[in-house]
Amino acid sequence: MVQSDEVEALGWCGARLGDALCELAARAGFGESPVELASGCPGNSDPGEWLDWAAKHFACEAEPIESTLRDLERDLACAHPSVLRVSEISFLAVLDGNERSLTVLTPALEVRRVALAAICDLIRKPAEQCHRAELGILLESADIPDGLHGRTMRFLLNDQLGNKRFAHCWLLRPHAGANAFRLLREAGAFQNAGILIAAHTIQYLLWLASWAILGRLSLEGRVDTGWLIAWALLLFSIIPCQVLTTWGQGLFAIGIGGLLKRRLLYGAMRLAPEEMRHHGIGSFLGQALESEAVETLALSGGIAGLLAAIEIVVAGFVLGPLAVLLAAWCVLTVGIGYRFLRRYRFWTNTRMNLTQDLVESMVGHRTRLAQQRREEWHDGEDQGLHDYMSISREVDAKGAWLIAAVPRGWLLAGLACLSPGIISGHSSTAATAIALGGILLAYSGFRKLTGSFADVAAAWVACKRIAPLFRAAGRPEILGEAPSARRDGRDAQKIIEADRVSFRYRQHGTAALQSCSLIVRHGERVLLEGPSGGGKTTLASMLAGIREPESGLVLVQGLDRHTLGDRKWRMLIAAAPQFHENHILTETLAFNILMGRGWPPKAADFEEAETVCRELGLGKLLDAMPSGLLQMVGEGGWQLSHGERSRVYIARALLQDADFVILDESFAALDPENLQIALECTLRRAKTLMVIAHP
Repeated sequence: MVQSDEVEALGWCGARLGDALCELAARAGFGESPVELASGCPGNSDPGEWLDWAAKHFACEAEPIESTLRDLERDLACAHPSVLRVSEISFLAVLDGNERSLTVLTPALEVRRVALAAICDLIRKPAEQCHRAELGILLESADIPDGLHGRTMRFLLNDQLGNKRFAHCWLLRPHAGANAFRLLREAGAFQNAGILIAAHTIQYLLWLASWAILGRLSLEGRVDTGWLIAWALLLFSIIPCQVLTTWGQGLFAIGIGGLLKRRLLYGAMRLAPEEMRHHGIGSFLGQALESEAVETLALSGGIAGLLAAIEIVVAGFVLGPLAVLLAAWCVLTVGIGYRFLRRYRFWTNTRMNLTQDLVESMVGHRTRLAQQRREEWHDGEDQGLHDYMSISREVDAKGAWLIAAVPRGWLLAGLACLSPGIISGHSSTAATAIALGGILLAYSGFRKLTGSFADVAAAWVACKRIAPLFRAAGRPEILGEAPSARRDGRDAQKIIEADRVSFRYRQHGTAALQSCSLIVRHGERVLLEGPSGGGKTTLASMLAGIREPESGLVLVQGLDRHTLGDRKWRMLIAAAPQFHENHILTETLAFNILMGRGWPPKAADFEEAETVCRELGLGKLLDAMPSGLLQMVGEGGWQLSHGERSRVYIARALLQDADFVILDESFAALDPENLQIALECTLRRAKTLMVIAHP
């Protein structure tokens, strides 16, 4: 096993980090990149930013793993596959690992085992170097025996440096918008489903065998000690299978549930602004409720239905000639279930429309108070509730009939077909016992299957409603060129160039912007005025990358969006939209101001945020808050005034340190005194500025 003095020789240099990532992704099963990556991370670039960009070419993400020098062994043991920075110029490509060692891929494409302690010692070495001499003198003066020097030194170093953070490990994993098959495999869904199906199948095979033994002894009217012992052993053997089934079901449910939540959250973040505009808050609330229904109902009713189907299949193998009747009954059950599913879907749509209308009425309650007579407030609601109650009664009646009729009907039909053989004596006792067990097993399966129909139907309908979020997660991101160090000293260069840009909100609607051209150079201050509906906000949204122009070209620093990439575009241009399109989240003031920077923030970020807030005239607000920047501002920022929220939006844009800042009517809510203060701060801090205002 490789020791500490040889670890750095197994690492990859930054110039070959692209090759290391390609080999690591291929061996981890992420596939090949659709484009050829650059040779590696540029020397003046942040490795984390470059890895995040490069990993997305393999439909995966490089998630930074933060640890402390004290906890390195514990955290690195389970962080694989990953890229680990062990020195200023060396990176390890980690394939696998455990508590004692890591498996790394060398630049010679050899797989080597490296002691985990040796890697951690190499990482800690720069931080410990300046402390070792001082601590060595301390140990000598304390007359510590030579045999205890190493252990004591390690204890003292951990005490002094143990809390120092280490954030140079990047875990590779499929991102939430990757291929669903890959995500299921990564979550262990296929393995857990195999365990679940195998354990459940073995459980019912053992149950059928025990039933055959018991039925044979009962029908023959004799007691055989050996067969009774075999029957008891079979029953005891069912217990571990049941435990394994429950365990596999839990693992399967947890894995799928976490995967679904992650995918839907990722999809919500990928929705275009226009898609969100076309749906009210009630629609999004309904989707949030339905996403929870998919997890709970699909994983409870879906697993129950899967296990019930296994019981029916096993019953079909043991029923012999009666398997034809079982197949016909399954077809009948599917037909009845499909009709129930269609009615259930209509009922769910009615219920969700009621929810959406109710939420929209609550949001617009003030408008209803002003424009509608009191006696007319609930006319539409009463009619909607009446229709909903009628459909609910129909769905409940069909569901109850389905649950009661299908299993009992099968039991009567199976016994009716089995009884002639019993009466005539043509069937042997063993065959009769096995057939009777198969009928009862199929009855149990139909009972569970029909009982899960409502859950499966609810989950299926919910899937239809949240499908836009699920599909949005798979949209490709514009990655652009490899990130590199930001370049300064370009005052004479164009930062924004829009050439004959046009845009319309509807395909056949009137153009909101027609053949608009604009050039903004570094350091310029631009005031964009015009009447309402003149296209000022539309132009700003295209410059900020929120919308794509219908025709024309928008360039940032001479590059279009596909060349520059979404991430770099957002780094270069920061925008504060109009007041009604901007939001204060239910979090601390610091979170709302610093959300455009890295999180968690550093001490310097807090200092700069407070400085900007005070320059914008928010000093009295900070002094009045008991927790300062860490004060919770309430849902939607209700603790802040209209003008304070406007200045929070301005601070958020300025603190992104972008080359170009766009403020869309951000000063409209300020009184003249605060307007002068905020404007002076903005002009002083913004490198290049565009302010949109009414004449």
